[in-house]
Amino acid sequence: MKDILEKLVEGKINVQEAENLLKANTILEFDDIAKFDNNRSNRAGFPEAVFSPSKDYEDLLLIIRKYLENNDGDLIITKLSPQRHEKIISDLGESSFIFDYNKRAQILVIRKELKDRQKIAKIGIITAGTSDINIAEEARVIVEEGGCEAITSYDIGVAGIHRLFPQIAHMVREGVRAFIVCAGMEGALPSVVAGLVDVPVIGVPTSVGYGVGEGGRVALDAMLQSCAPGIAVVNIDNGFGAGVFALSIVNSDQFDL
Repeated sequence: MKDILEKLVEGKINVQEAENLLKANTILEFDDIAKFDNNRSNRAGFPEAVFSPSKDYEDLLLIIRKYLENNDGDLIITKLSPQRHEKIISDLGESSFIFDYNKRAQILVIRKELKDRQKIAKIGIITAGTSDINIAEEARVIVEEGGCEAITSYDIGVAGIHRLFPQIAHMVREGVRAFIVCAGMEGALPSVVAGLVDVPVIGVPTSVGYGVGEGGRVALDAMLQSCAPGIAVVNIDNGFGAGVFALSIVNSDQFDL
């Protein structure tokens, strides 16, 4: 960007050429394998993310290497198995980068430097059961990477609903701007939470269940069918999407209407 602006000031290119070059500079392309949104962090509030399971390992490694060579921002790798994480660390060798891996969420954040940023808002993250925590942790990593503070409370579902109310009250007192609620089985918890609070609730159906509930479809349908207002629903096991949506809510609040 600096090179382009210097050429514009020196009269080597005109305004239209500078605009075209700046637009092109926001996309990074690596050997016809991946095209990166180089400006996502500034525009959306969170870094570029790579979904790892469906990618050939060598392609994934190439993407990481090229991104780190061409970009100063953080890089997020989602749904990354512990085995692949260990191999990536080994293959990258000695590095000045900071590798922050959440084994439970299977998500890796690669940073060039640690940044001490002021938290812009608080997000509440809740799970119905212990089995939903891995998805909630994925959302937590994204929320915190986007500059928010995550207030978490796990295993407080409707099977013991008395556990829920003190935690909701605490998060409301803390001024959370949105709730992320992860639940499998019958997926009832987001509806209960939405009936108690006056901020957006993001329902995350998880693939926890058996019989008709196996795979998370029952939880998804239940959340979509909820009669409680103020619920948005993401895909099954999509903690990443829930975290990004929570950041979108928070970031939209930063604009003067």
